[in-house]
Amino acid sequence: MLLLLGRRLSLSFVYRLTTCCPPSLSSSVLIKLRAITRVPHNTVFVIAARQNTVIMPERRPFVRLPTDVYPVNYGLCLKPDLIDFTFEGKLEAVVEVTQATNQIVMNCADIDIITASFVPQGGEEINATGFNYQNEDEKVTLSFPSSLQKGSGSLKIDFVGELNDKMKGFYRSKYTSTTGEIRYAAVTQFEATDARRAFPCWDEPAIKATFDISLIVPKDRVTLSNMNVIERKPYPEDENLVEVKFATTPIMSTYLVAFVIGEYDFVESQSSDGITVRVYTPVGKAEQGKFALEVATKTLPFYKDYFNVPYPLPKIDLIAIADFAAGAMENWGLVTYR
Repeated sequence: MLLLLGRRLSLSFVYRLTTCCPPSLSSSVLIKLRAITRVPHNTVFVIAARQNTVIMPERRPFVRLPTDVYPVNYGLCLKPDLIDFTFEGKLEAVVEVTQATNQIVMNCADIDIITASFVPQGGEEINATGFNYQNEDEKVTLSFPSSLQKGSGSLKIDFVGELNDKMKGFYRSKYTSTTGEIRYAAVTQFEATDARRAFPCWDEPAIKATFDISLIVPKDRVTLSNMNVIERKPYPEDENLVEVKFATTPIMSTYLVAFVIGEYDFVESQSSDGITVRVYTPVGKAEQGKFALEVATKTLPFYKDYFNVPYPLPKIDLIAIADFAAGAMENWGLVTYR
């Protein structure tokens, strides 16, 4: 034990014991103790270091995304499958190219890109020739056969992903129905950097854009996002599905984007400023949302007066999620909580 501890105090104590030869120590014990004192101090400390020191891996530098291409608007359509726990996605982003380049670097994690192309304003479509995933950095580089020239354009990406069970990104949340069946909702948690698990994007808070979100979902499911629904129509490829389109968001960071698909009841009211407020609860528990609804409708005008800043969206939804890692998340227009 003294050898593993490797303390100089312990060794000097042993040395005094062995040189004074107290009568209480047997000759065999003295021989062992004298052997310890003959071990060089540096050897003892090396052994101790190897036994007790945790060597931390060298931290890799954080590399920001290039600034030669940035988003102006994301046109995003997602089609989640709540049976196979996968989703299909289409992204059509309006982007600005600030300097000529033949690559676009974006954040991307746990997503497989099927096709990608770039259409310059007034020009012909250029198909990407390669997708280089940097998994450790959660990035993907789209390569093009020719340079994308300075100016506006449209970036189109088809991709697939997984509704994971990690409670981050676009994930599945398990709950029990009123009949005792196990069901799943598809929900999001993007803060701090997990929007990239739902769609390829520039997933840094400073890189802001507007969002036009559409979700293709079972027609009997409640479907929510940051903004209000502007269109709900049958999905032509499957009579059991509908496509739900939401109004364009204000300019915002990717981590504040949110959507929820599941079975919920709700209670509704309006603030004195005319903002629609809804509190969503598990089916059959709408009564439990009334107190939260009362507080929320009073809080909006209070904060407007206190900060002299009006709430800028037409609605705010508050929804309880069964599987939720954080205490709550301030998604703009769609507040989620445990």
